[in-house]
Amino acid sequence: MAPKVLVSDKLSETAVQIFRDRGIEVDFRPELGKDKEALAAVIGEYDGLAIRSATKVTPTILDNAHNLKVIARAGIGTDNIDKDAASKKGVIVMNTPFGNMITTAEHAIAMMFAVARQIPEASASTHAGKWEKSKFMGVELTNKTLGVIGAGNIGGIVCDRARGLKMKVVAYDPFLSEEKAAKMQVEKVELDALLARADFITLHVPFTEATKNILSRENLAKTKKGVRIINCARGGLVDEEALAEALKSGHVAGAAFDVFSQEPATENPLFGLPNVVCTPHLGAATTEAQENVALQVAEQMSNYLLTGAVENALNMPSVTAEEAKVMGPWISLAGHLGNFIGQLTDEPIKAINILYDGAASDMNLEALNCAVVAGIMKTVNPDVNMVSAPVIAKERGVKISTTSQDKSGVFEGYVKVTVVTDKRERSIGGTVFSDGKPRFIQIKGINIDAEVGRHMLYTTNADVPGIIGTLGQTMGENGVNIANFTLGRSAAGGEAIALLYLDAQPEEAVLAKLKATGMFQQVKPLEFDIA
Repeated sequence: MAPKVLVSDKLSETAVQIFRDRGIEVDFRPELGKDKEALAAVIGEYDGLAIRSATKVTPTILDNAHNLKVIARAGIGTDNIDKDAASKKGVIVMNTPFGNMITTAEHAIAMMFAVARQIPEASASTHAGKWEKSKFMGVELTNKTLGVIGAGNIGGIVCDRARGLKMKVVAYDPFLSEEKAAKMQVEKVELDALLARADFITLHVPFTEATKNILSRENLAKTKKGVRIINCARGGLVDEEALAEALKSGHVAGAAFDVFSQEPATENPLFGLPNVVCTPHLGAATTEAQENVALQVAEQMSNYLLTGAVENALNMPSVTAEEAKVMGPWISLAGHLGNFIGQLTDEPIKAINILYDGAASDMNLEALNCAVVAGIMKTVNPDVNMVSAPVIAKERGVKISTTSQDKSGVFEGYVKVTVVTDKRERSIGGTVFSDGKPRFIQIKGINIDAEVGRHMLYTTNADVPGIIGTLGQTMGENGVNIANFTLGRSAAGGEAIALLYLDAQPEEAVLAKLKATGMFQQVKPLEFDIA
């Protein structure tokens, strides 16, 4: 059955057609974005939800989203999505961070010009029939110092445009390296230095606990007298009350804001002040940007629903379409390893340690980690997936660690998973053969070579004669066919294991017969989800 997507906000018809062209059933119902009850009533039918800013994805909506796998926002901001609730539900949340970069950067530059030359007020005055030429004395941008807080995608474009205007650019960004700053031809500085030197300050960071009120009352007091401040990023980055006071005192000469702490902003401390330019969150409001983000949403959602590629996800590691082709078998392997060890472990898990060897160590380890954890957690909750598993593990206080190493054996690469409980450590290793099939290659430190089957039986025993005969005879007498049979031992006469791939899972009475022989320390049926 083809995946089914709901578009609950206004989105380009071209984007809707992309879904159809990719073989995805799509319902275009933008009226649902403003009707929570109606959306909750129908969301259970859909695998994907494409939105813009009107749709609010609340826990109530998610509670009704029984089939939902992905929510994609045409734009950067995802404040209208409860990401914690989505993660717990196992729903991927995507955004489109690149489609409106240029548009938002251009808006910041336009706002800088507007506040430098008091263009909106001068326009309103002239429209009113006044001719107040001497009232609107502005300043040039040339040779002024622009302080850029956040030099990432959008901030980087602003830096480039500002240099084209012959401005001096200083940037504060903890993630900006000296090498990258040199390549961008900007000076990397600490925040206090930027505040003291900048004639204009523009913000281009997300809203987080670290960036909340980054221009606080205290930091505004550190700015150069006569500074002009532009915010086209996110509301809440600037203390608006403190900024209003600084504008009234004359310490700040002007401000240009496209975003506000409360939106829609029908009132705000900055409204009505002279030389304050305000726009209603227009940073991404160009025809080109809206078309770009809509097309990007359609492509990203289609890629995920059809191939498993995860792009621009906010609550799980991204896996490109190219990575998905190579990593698909390895993600399956990681899930099977986790599931194997999870089915064997009855007591609470304290830690999960994952070793990546050889070729596996060069892959997207975050995605593989999620697959391992999901495999383990599925034994407790079958509805867990790669999105929700890390959240559940964190809630339970499970510590997850990874180790990478160069090729150390005969396999080009392998993955080894070890879980730690209060009672024991248990480990299993696996690899992917050239045919793309995952294999178990080591259990409890004992080497084996076993393909993964839907129905399997795992036994542990002393290395004594008669084990193979007992297993084969018991299965045969009870009508259970063995598709494959793998044995391994630590040493002659030492600890041994057997792993049977069966056509069907034996009934409890059959397992009881094996246990009754006294030959086995452990007899454990295993089930694996085989695509």
